[in-house]
Amino acid sequence: MNFLTLPERTTGSRTYGLTSVIDLGTPIGELKSILSDYGSIIDIAKIGIGSAYVTPNLKQKINLYKEYKIKPYCGGTLFEKCYYQNKIPEYLAYLTDLGIEWLEISNGTIDIPLQERLKLISLVKNDFHVIAEVGSKDSNNEMPITDWKNEMQLLLNAGCDYVITEGRDSGTSGIYEKCGTVKSNLIQELLKDLDTRKIIFEAPTAKHQMYFIKEIGPNVNLGNVKLQDVLVLESQRCGLRSETFFLEAENDRHPNTAPSH
Repeated sequence: MNFLTLPERTTGSRTYGLTSVIDLGTPIGELKSILSDYGSIIDIAKIGIGSAYVTPNLKQKINLYKEYKIKPYCGGTLFEKCYYQNKIPEYLAYLTDLGIEWLEISNGTIDIPLQERLKLISLVKNDFHVIAEVGSKDSNNEMPITDWKNEMQLLLNAGCDYVITEGRDSGTSGIYEKCGTVKSNLIQELLKDLDTRKIIFEAPTAKHQMYFIKEIGPNVNLGNVKLQDVLVLESQRCGLRSETFFLEAENDRHPNTAPSH
């Protein structure tokens, strides 16, 4: 169907306008059904928290995502567990054996100094695509806006493909208040100086997703999206929900997200 005027969406092998889902144990059979219908609107799949380490038939799941040209990777909690136990070489070999080409480096649970994370990025960026997460899972840990901006830019300069803004799968920390409200002042400051095509905003609920679509445009990168929500999200991006109904008149509002093919 192409008779409606809709916001222009990036297509194919997207580099922005990404939908990154969180998989917290979706059974293989169910995943096959979901991907057969919606695989074309999913770009990245995070095997959430540290669940990859205990997921049955993990390699089969990884191969299934790759069959649909979706980039799979393991959640940052597993990376942090390996870092904490001094098992990073084993972890990298584990990812290689699974055929995973993307690596998340985070410090959401334990405090890994920024310089240590930058050093790790320099060591692995030739072998993996690196995604670095910024922000704490501790809702009481308030990070100054200047630190957010500085850390994100340094991580990108070090060779990360993307930086993720922490929000948890509950949307109650990092870029969100404990109650789930977006820290809008923080977001507005990030939009001033950073290339939003390189930021994945964790947005686990429809309310969070609509905030970023309205603020940045239909081609904002969104993460921690539930697999069952991907069609609703795509509808929101395309102005096919009441809250984004008039989006075609605006397209991407932020200059760093104007579509180019």
